Amino acid sequence: MGVVASGLLLAGCGAGPSQVGTAAVIDGQVTTIDQVQDLLDKAVQEQPYAQQLAAQHKLDLVGREIVRQQLLHAVVRKAAQKEGLSTDDAAISAAMSQGDPLAGALPENLAQDQPAAVTQLVWRVRDHREAITDQYLEQKLAAKYLPTLSVNFDYTSIGAPTSDSEAPAIDAATARSQAIAKAEEYAANPNAIQAEIQNGAQGNVGQQAPALSSPEDAATVLFGVPANTAIAFQPNPTSAPTWWVTAVVRQRATGKPVATDQVQQPTPDQIGAIGVRLLQPYVNDVDFKINPRYGVWDPVGMDLAANANSFQGIVLPVRGSAPAQQ
Repeated sequence: MGVVASGLLLAGCGAGPSQVGTAAVIDGQVTTIDQVQDLLDKAVQEQPYAQQLAAQHKLDLVGREIVRQQLLHAVVRKAAQKEGLSTDDAAISAAMSQGDPLAGALPENLAQDQPAAVTQLVWRVRDHREAITDQYLEQKLAAKYLPTLSVNFDYTSIGAPTSDSEAPAIDAATARSQAIAKAEEYAANPNAIQAEIQNGAQGNVGQQAPALSSPEDAATVLFGVPANTAIAFQPNPTSAPTWWVTAVVRQRATGKPVATDQVQQPTPDQIGAIGVRLLQPYVNDVDFKINPRYGVWDPVGMDLAANANSFQGIVLPVRGSAPAQQ
């Protein structure tokens, strides 16, 4: 269970008197800037890692994560209701009684992965039972769909790592620009991707991917969008910053178990990440407005990005199809 087992934006102070001091409004529930600041203060008081971030002038990452988790809390409750998922209050109580997994300081070894560390930091300053329950439901969602989830897609690739470890002949900024431009092209003309591959572009047509075969990929936007969606994203931005995949998702199936002889057992962290990704179809079920000081919703990252230029990719409906899920 993760830790248990392992737009219309508010202007902050210019959009109207009732919105002054508001960090977010999520399904009518207001989170104030003061409430976010209180959690920031708590983090700095209790957590050495937050003190490090403060010294590095990076507490904005924590504030953004606080608002993100408020939003995902609302989304996971909507998803659980629609999917018929319930919490096991007795199991959660038992786990907490045996030693609250969110008690104490963030372990030093987690600080090597800043995004994961910031996420766990905010879990520790939130209500622990609420944070653990959110993770429990996300993992139940992943467990429900992992055996049946698969996607069929066409894709091209830019700046992929080579087998001989040579540096790709493209810089990260150019790769990003080209990948997003291709996604826009494929959204307008989804058959263009097939023509490019026929003309020698790196990629494939009709690629079938069961989630069980690659739990790491199952946590990406590729598995979170509906059919007839064009996307661009980075499979591994840390180790391969120039590598972008641009794809058109042709089918997304969840109706029956997927037959595959290449099952990979997901790690607890992967289960948690897949659960968050599977919330993507439910984000639009929540009515939310975020003060831009805390960022802009990025469906590719399932995160709040500092601004639109910081999005981890793009999601676009193919021309003539229903709007893509954000």
